[in-house]
Amino acid sequence: MFIRYHMTPSPITVTPETTVAEAMDLAQRKNIRHLLVVDDRGELQGILSDRDLRSARPSSVARSRERHRVEEQVNNTPVSVLMTRDCLTLNPNATLDDALLLFQYRKIGALPVVSDEDKVVGIFTTADLMNAYRSLFGLGEKGSVLISIEDVDDLQAMSRLARVMEEKQVSFTRLVRTGGGDKRRAMIYLRINTYNIRAVHKALEAAGFTIHVPEEFKE
Repeated sequence: MFIRYHMTPSPITVTPETTVAEAMDLAQRKNIRHLLVVDDRGELQGILSDRDLRSARPSSVARSRERHRVEEQVNNTPVSVLMTRDCLTLNPNATLDDALLLFQYRKIGALPVVSDEDKVVGIFTTADLMNAYRSLFGLGEKGSVLISIEDVDDLQAMSRLARVMEEKQVSFTRLVRTGGGDKRRAMIYLRINTYNIRAVHKALEAAGFTIHVPEEFKE
């Protein structure tokens, strides 16, 4: 769950003096959406997104002569003018949950990863977050199935579920309990790895669990 295991290490960086034209060329060649701006000591100075670069370009409706003049001026502008200086960062020992909350509340797409010595050691994006959760919870793996079980407030439910899976020798990668409220039913979610889902359903029902089947949608 730690960022250090899922970040992109040694990210591509530029200096504050790098021109917009150079930054755009680098981003296009490397097919990346964010560039970290560092000083000669490797310390973070800011972050530059493809949106920052695009927004600096002259409008397509401007007259060609005026657009050419502005475009030339923008191309020669240092990225220090466009970059976000006061950017949020992560420590390598931060968790995926920490990153998720920052992405959700701040509406950003990437976070620089900075060591205790303020050195840039990586970058973590929303794409990295999705890949990390996919890997951790076995999404997309062959035989991976998510089962919804109705929670009846049994304090031993989680341990009983794990015991049933162990007895049936069914591998599982996720066991999560969620509370109810706001018209939502309290549920337990179990992600298993098997091709015999029917046998698992029967084993769970025999142990007293109820597999949740959504009711037909009603307006």
